[in-house]
Amino acid sequence: MSTVLFDPLDPSFVADPYPGYAWLRDNDPVHHHPKDHRAPAFWALSRFDDVWQAVRRPEVFSSASGLTFFEDEIGQLGLPPTIVMLDPPVQTRLRALIGRAFTPRHVTRLEDGIREFVRGRITEMTGRAADGEPVDLHTDYSSAVPTWVLAELFGLPEADRERFGPWVQTLTRLQNDGFDANALVGDASDPQAAAGVQVVGEMFEYFTDAIAAARKSPGDDLLGRLVTAEIDDERLGDWDILGFCFVVVAGGADTTAGLISHTVLLTGQDMAQREAVLTEPSLLPGALVECLRYESSVQALARTTLEDVEVDGVVIPAGEKVLMLYGSANRDPREYGETADRLDVRREVGRHLAFGSGPHFCIGNHVARLQAKVAVEELFAAHPRVTVDPAAGVRHESAFVRGWVSLPAHLDGT
Repeated sequence: MSTVLFDPLDPSFVADPYPGYAWLRDNDPVHHHPKDHRAPAFWALSRFDDVWQAVRRPEVFSSASGLTFFEDEIGQLGLPPTIVMLDPPVQTRLRALIGRAFTPRHVTRLEDGIREFVRGRITEMTGRAADGEPVDLHTDYSSAVPTWVLAELFGLPEADRERFGPWVQTLTRLQNDGFDANALVGDASDPQAAAGVQVVGEMFEYFTDAIAAARKSPGDDLLGRLVTAEIDDERLGDWDILGFCFVVVAGGADTTAGLISHTVLLTGQDMAQREAVLTEPSLLPGALVECLRYESSVQALARTTLEDVEVDGVVIPAGEKVLMLYGSANRDPREYGETADRLDVRREVGRHLAFGSGPHFCIGNHVARLQAKVAVEELFAAHPRVTVDPAAGVRHESAFVRGWVSLPAHLDGT
């Protein structure tokens, strides 16, 4: 069987990676992918237990050389490493400090505001649909929710919020291209690349000024709590906070939007699953985890080996990039049984890798789950038969993130 079955840079593979994942798990679970004109050589782990163990061993599988298979990813970006590109013990101290400010308690206080915001979006979409206008679930709804929540978390003044949307979109594109600097700086004559550089520069300048203002007069927003977070007389530096803002925007917006859109899509394709959630609302939090397992927003991230390591009888040399295939691991029958390839909103998922695991377990998972719960809850209350048209939608062509650019919706389910 040809290794063309697994090619994360091939749009046809990205459109439906799951048959390729299954083949890897059964035939080549420690896969070596050769170098070509698009990317350097790398390894890929596809079985749940292999990925679970690897991401929990930062002393062997390091994040400090970047999270993709592209070379010198951090250096090309021209940025100091952020929290997701550090290893313990530095990462552990930084995460503890950030955790003091980024708590579930502070996030929970956003729920009423999120609910009010999504109800407004639903009212607007309902009116447009009634007038015969097209409605796009992803652009009009799913993507709007995390953009609003991030602006609210950071305490952005209303006058500045129009600028925030393009920042989110640009950093999302950068993330979905695997933080490959060429996505922004490649061809100097490329207007999109030039605009991207300008937008990222604007965002960093804005947040640098906002951090300075927060240090002088800290409020109760996330920036205010970050500048005052303290453990044993240690506080976060300006770059620590700026880098975390980058991570939250780049990593938290489109992944959350993807969860909302996939939940509507998957339960619309199997109305028995939708009916179960509608008749037993207590199933929704677990159903969201199941949808995230089944269609993982983050499909893959890489680590770099710090020493020779044996996995399933195969030795991966030191200094090699190893892609952790979360999307494959989360459908591994060795972990989830023979129904691993089916959606079941009543499934007790237990372990999963949709938010990673180990020291880099997603620090914003509580924000993502709250947003998705409120957004899906309110949409299903208003339009219980809502469906989407994936054939008319456009997916991100990304080796690392599984999500949508657009996803037309039918609010009445027809």
